Amino acid sequence: MSENEKIESMDDYLDELEKSFKKLREGDIVKGSVIGVGETEVTVDLGSYAEGIVPIDELSNDPKFSIKADIAIGDVINAVVISADNGYGQVMLSIKRADNILAWDFLEEAKKNEQIFGVKIAEAVKGGAVTYLKGIRAFIPASGLALEYTEDTESFVGKYIQVRIIEVDEADRKLVLSAKSVLREEEAKKIEEKMSKIAIGTVVVGRVERLENYGAFVRLSDGLSGLVHISQMSEKRIKHPKEVVSENDEIKVMITDIKDGKLSLSITKAIESEVVEDTDAVPVEYSTGDSASTSFADLLKGIKL
Repeated sequence: MSENEKIESMDDYLDELEKSFKKLREGDIVKGSVIGVGETEVTVDLGSYAEGIVPIDELSNDPKFSIKADIAIGDVINAVVISADNGYGQVMLSIKRADNILAWDFLEEAKKNEQIFGVKIAEAVKGGAVTYLKGIRAFIPASGLALEYTEDTESFVGKYIQVRIIEVDEADRKLVLSAKSVLREEEAKKIEEKMSKIAIGTVVVGRVERLENYGAFVRLSDGLSGLVHISQMSEKRIKHPKEVVSENDEIKVMITDIKDGKLSLSITKAIESEVVEDTDAVPVEYSTGDSASTSFADLLKGIKL
């Protein structure tokens, strides 16, 4: 060990020693590790002369907080000292009071960083659902619980979902969350993975989702959708796709191109070809010109909200 390392080690030791003897006062904010979880209280190692005790009613602002399910040994917590000595040489602490003081600054920073949190839905309310983040009551609009608007908010109660913060207002104690952007990214990753396995020239079966004047949108078995342009629907000239197919028809198509996260399909080129049952076994070949690789931003644009 070098001389500098010895000095640093000694300094660290002296810092810890000084901290262990520092007298805590009511109102101090401290940090510690949970070392015990009982029926009515949590024990915290403060690295000082005394252990900290958090009574069950000082753990969280969440009325449905469970001392057995929602806090565990090893958790690092912030707490406010509510009594420096409870008569048994222990420091009485409050986590929820610390949340009230520290949480809003943390939440503001987390919003800027687009941080993702896992939360448990506590209850369904008009227009959405309620959860708690850092001990603060938060609202999730029904439009933000899933990729598409859902009226059945009751079905989310008790479930864990991943969310981002979309609004923080300490003055009005307003905290709004949403799962939609997280779900969009997860969906985009799935699409990206599926796109990476697609081989140009593969013939597959799909179902017609909808018709437009310029062609038909087809949903493939792997969940991806593509467009059969009207020029690729028949060997003879047609005025409208309905002359060839109808919505919900199951049809055979060939994947002819991938561009900007979108599939181009052809009915005419699939006529003389056999359907590929296992697309994963087909070697991937990209068309010339535009690359089949898809940017993350392009994938997000392609997701229907």
